[in-house]
Amino acid sequence: MQKEKVVEERVRVGIVLGSDSDFQVMQEAVRVLQEFGVGCEVVVASAHRTPQRAAEYALKAEERGIEVIIAGAGMAAHLPGVLASYTCLPVIGVPLQGSALGGVDALYSIVQMPPGVPVATVAINGARNAALLAVQILSLKDPHLRQKFQAYREKLAVSVVEKSKKVQQLLSNS
Repeated sequence: MQKEKVVEERVRVGIVLGSDSDFQVMQEAVRVLQEFGVGCEVVVASAHRTPQRAAEYALKAEERGIEVIIAGAGMAAHLPGVLASYTCLPVIGVPLQGSALGGVDALYSIVQMPPGVPVATVAINGARNAALLAVQILSLKDPHLRQKFQAYREKLAVSVVEKSKKVQQLLSNS
């Protein structure tokens, strides 16, 4: 299978979209992985319209160096489960808000995997958290990446304290 879009040099995360229209949400995962220096590729492979392409991607991902797959899908959202059924790599499903049901249909589809075929699931349109979870998974065997993730978490904590100070200032000025 040919790579469609590669970010960074060493590709460790595969981001699979059910449709090119999903990229608007899923590009946040690409941005986060870039921030952490984690190489990724983005491909479009539909569980329903191109099932062989999706299966081939999952079957060959590990031999190509992929360590985690993030799959974004809306509506019936079978893509993450289909990919998980063809690989032992961790698969993170991102339910997308593309239907009249606001993404709840996709969420239910992804979280209702049968025993033995797990798919980690993040919030509706949660591409950022999917990428952060991928970073955490990769950091288990990459101490440098773990340090970067710890620094990220510390920065988050500092921002919360700063926001608290800002709110306290607003209250004292009112």
